[in-house]
Amino acid sequence: MLNPIQKLNNKIFDADVEQISMRKGFGEGLVLAGENDPNVVGLCADLTESVQMHLFQKKFPDRFVQVGVAEQNLATVASGMAAMGKISFVGSYAVFSPGRNWEQIRTTICYNNQNVKIIGSHVGVNVGADGGSHQALEDIALTRVLPRMTVISPCDAIEAKKATMAAAKIKGPVYIRLAREKSPIITTEETPFEIGKAQIVWQGGQASGLGQEIEIIQSRVGIVATGALLHNALIAARELGKEGIMVTVMNLATIKPFDGAAILDLAKATGAIVTVEEHQIAGGMGSAVAEFLAQNNPTPIEFVGVTDQFGQSGTVKELIEHYGMGVEHIKSAVKKVLTRKRLDTNQK
Repeated sequence: MLNPIQKLNNKIFDADVEQISMRKGFGEGLVLAGENDPNVVGLCADLTESVQMHLFQKKFPDRFVQVGVAEQNLATVASGMAAMGKISFVGSYAVFSPGRNWEQIRTTICYNNQNVKIIGSHVGVNVGADGGSHQALEDIALTRVLPRMTVISPCDAIEAKKATMAAAKIKGPVYIRLAREKSPIITTEETPFEIGKAQIVWQGGQASGLGQEIEIIQSRVGIVATGALLHNALIAARELGKEGIMVTVMNLATIKPFDGAAILDLAKATGAIVTVEEHQIAGGMGSAVAEFLAQNNPTPIEFVGVTDQFGQSGTVKELIEHYGMGVEHIKSAVKKVLTRKRLDTNQK
C-alpha cells in the first residue's frame, strides 16, 4: 500500500493521473526562490523556455543573464556571481551542463565551493526523438564524483519545485536533474521533502502469524528508485504484491548526500535490493547503493537502467521498454534477486 505518512497522490495508479513536466516544477520553484531571496539569480545558455527559466526571466528581468550557446562561460560567470554573494541557478540540457562544461563546474564551482545550482534538463531517454546525442545517461556519474556537490533527482514536478526551493537555501554546489516529457504526479504539496533524506513510498503486506511471517521474509524485496521511473517501480510493486511478493519501494530523490541509514534499514528489512534509474547503470544511483552496501551490509542486488549503451530516437515509451526499464523489466529484476536471496539463505 502507499505509505500514508508521505501523503502521496491517491490517483497514482489511475489511467488519468495528472502529468506535468518536471521542468515546469523547476521554473515555478525558481520564481518562488527568487521571491524569498533577492540574491537568487538565473543564467541560461540559450534554452530559456526549454528549461522553463523564462518564468524567472519574466518575473525578475534584472536578475537574469542570457549567456548564449556557451556552456563553459555559463559555469564560470555563475561562479563569479556566486563569489560576489549571489545564489546562481544555471539551466541547460544535461548533455551540455554538466556534460560539455564538466571541467568548469569541477574547477570554478566545486573546487572553490561556490554557491551555484546546476539544472540539467532533458535527462535519460526521456528526450525521445531528439536521439542519443541529446539523451543524458551519464550525468549522475559525472556529478556525484565531485567533492562538495549535492545531487538531486526529483520524481515529479512537485518534488522538482521543492528541490529547487531547498537548493536555494543550502550553501554550495547543487545539481538537479530533470526529465523533459510530462510525467505522472506522484507526490503532493503535503509530501515531505528534505535534501539528504530518502522516503518509503510503498510498503508490502504484513504477516498475521509465525508461518506467514517466515514466508513473507523469504518473499521480501526492496526497490530503490529515483526520478520519473519511480512511477514504474510503484506499478511493479503493486502487481508483484498480487503474486505474493512483498515489495517496499524507496524514493531516493537525493543521491548525494547519500541516506545510508535508510538504505541500510531497507536492506536489513528485505534482504534483497533492486535499483531503478533512467541512467547508465555504471556510476549511477545503483552504483552508489551497491558501494554503500558492499561496505556496510552485503546484500543481493539487481540493477535496472541502461547497460553501457547510448540512446537513440524513438517515443519515450518505446525507449523505456527497449532499454529494459519498463514495469515488466522491474518485476523480472525483483524475481531474479529474490531467487538469489533464497539460494543464499538455503546455502547458509
